[in-house]
Amino acid sequence: MSDGTANRLKESASAYLRSAAHQPIDWHEWGEEVFARARAEDKPILLDIGAVWCHWCHVIDRESYENPQIAAVIREHFVAVKVDRDERPDVDARYQAAISAISGQGGWPLTGFLTPDGMPFFGGTYFPPEDAMGRPGFKRILLAMAEAYQTRRADVNRSAEALRDAVSQAETFRGARGDFDPRVAGEIVDSAVRMYDLRNGGFGRSPKFPHPAALDLILECYQTGGEQALRSVAETSLEKMARGGVYDQLAGGFHRYSVDERWLVPHFEKMSYDNSELLKNYVHGFQVTGNLLLRHTAEGIITWVDQVLSDRARGGFYASQDADYSLDDDGDYFTWTLEELRAALLPEEAQVMELHYDVGAAGEMHHNPAKNVLWMAREAAEIAGKTGRTDEEVKRIIARGREKMLAARLPRPTPYVDPTLYVSWNAMFASAYLDAARVLGRDECRAFALKTLDRILAEAWDPERGFAHRFGAQASAGWLPGSLDDQVCTALAMLDAFEVTLSAKYFEIAEKTLQILLEKYADSGSGGFFDRATDAPALGGLDVPRKPIQDSPTPGSNSLAAIALDRMYGFTGEAKYQKAARQTLEAFAGIAGQFGLFAASYGLAAVLHARHTLQVVVTGEAEDPLAASLEAAACQVYRFGKAVLRITPESLARNPLPAGLAQTLPPLCAGVPRALVCIGTSCHPPVEDPAQLKAMLCGLSAGAATV
Repeated sequence: MSDGTANRLKESASAYLRSAAHQPIDWHEWGEEVFARARAEDKPILLDIGAVWCHWCHVIDRESYENPQIAAVIREHFVAVKVDRDERPDVDARYQAAISAISGQGGWPLTGFLTPDGMPFFGGTYFPPEDAMGRPGFKRILLAMAEAYQTRRADVNRSAEALRDAVSQAETFRGARGDFDPRVAGEIVDSAVRMYDLRNGGFGRSPKFPHPAALDLILECYQTGGEQALRSVAETSLEKMARGGVYDQLAGGFHRYSVDERWLVPHFEKMSYDNSELLKNYVHGFQVTGNLLLRHTAEGIITWVDQVLSDRARGGFYASQDADYSLDDDGDYFTWTLEELRAALLPEEAQVMELHYDVGAAGEMHHNPAKNVLWMAREAAEIAGKTGRTDEEVKRIIARGREKMLAARLPRPTPYVDPTLYVSWNAMFASAYLDAARVLGRDECRAFALKTLDRILAEAWDPERGFAHRFGAQASAGWLPGSLDDQVCTALAMLDAFEVTLSAKYFEIAEKTLQILLEKYADSGSGGFFDRATDAPALGGLDVPRKPIQDSPTPGSNSLAAIALDRMYGFTGEAKYQKAARQTLEAFAGIAGQFGLFAASYGLAAVLHARHTLQVVVTGEAEDPLAASLEAAACQVYRFGKAVLRITPESLARNPLPAGLAQTLPPLCAGVPRALVCIGTSCHPPVEDPAQLKAMLCGLSAGAATV
């Protein structure tokens, strides 16, 4: 690999791995070939885990893996394997746990040193090529690890075995079982509120990440009689994020996180899974508060995704947009110098936009102090007072100025968009789009979500194996087995699609997926679900069982499984689904509260299990205005896990309701406009007043319903 020829990664399906094809290292993809070669040559394995959107992954690539001297050390002493964390979340999760136990931190790039059997004995994240910033240089570490493996083999093996046992115990949460207690949701909310940043919104200090599940849980608890302070926590957090630089003020969409407490300076990559869950947050926040900024932010996410992060022709949501277009750049595509702003605008427009976005000669970016991150520093009224204009005139200038600045930004070198289509992330976005369609009246979101789900069914569904992990062009590399995330996220999306279409196709796929979940992923002894199927191909390396529960960064998949099972029970009335949901919650009941806001999805699952699902059935002829008003009223109220089913005589004839729901409902006259609200296996008396329906939905908790 030292002669300038491409290595074996040149044919990889992963954009991240292909980006390393020119490196003078004999990289392998993850697989048995790595371990066989390491055993045959009696060499330790060097593991690099990263992602195409990861800035520091590209830095270590340039500084170390493209460095001829360091590459020569790697070739001589190690068998090297490179892993895309988006493509192989199962590999990443296990080694993140192990390396975090060694070094006290995780993240990407993840650098691990493994025995030939894949057991980690040392590791960390980013290492500079030479000693710097208080970190040992990578070359020195490589030589030290090679020497340790050759001369202190017994110590290395003991450390690796001890670490393997610790990771196995931690990742299956042994001893975590307990009696289910719905009060855990309140404990999680209290923990989040204690971390609330009263000045800046959000939770904790810098670096500051969004916590979408925590915000949804807080909104749900407020809706059911919680204190006004809960609404303030959620609304202020959503407002501060929307006004900050963590939100792309010109094109829409959220960057991954903020490096400061004020949400001003982000890490500039944009992830599918962040934006799908934040879209739900802003839709739900708008439902609860009526705050138009939250609605506009939700619509901004949709606009950006439609234009940048989706395959409009065939359906599908792309994985991510990179932070930078080169290693010499740090968010230059998204940031502005004062001169760049003034060149794009007329003088009177520039005056307003400088005040609106706080653009000056000195900006926030360390690599280029002239670069400004755009954030909403001043509203139109304040700018009007400073410039002698009316509010309306300033608003028009801001709208015009934003369009001109976006047009001026588009010709810049653009950060790479990874077009890989991951099933779980696509399902999450499809659910978010279906939610937005009903609340915001965006029929095009509904159509695109259904197009995406239909494509997943065509390209990534197998009735025996469930869902694959990816589809689209990259699927030509072969079937990549799906994880627990892929199954539960898509089952939930199929239920969402059923609720808006009443199509039996989506319901049947959701139920079949949950059956596969119970057959192939369930821990029949201790409850809960493993992240890999029992018949999945051997993982290799640190192949320890793992039952994910934390939200980091995507929702904990065991919590999502409990939610999906309870929703299915609400439709079918089959006790096995409710029992499995309870067993899943019990599997983690002893420790869930300790995770605080990182277990917020568990809190949502607990709320839903205790209260049972809310189902609103709206009847009436297709064009009946009262029926339309009742449906709109039901959609305007945020309640977690609420289903709204619009039934007409025609739809009922085409698609009979699921048996459990049909048995719960009183005799229906599908042509009469009315709404029935059902909880569990009973229903409230029919409602014909939209205002009464909204009040009922806001007030319902675990109380019994009768008819």
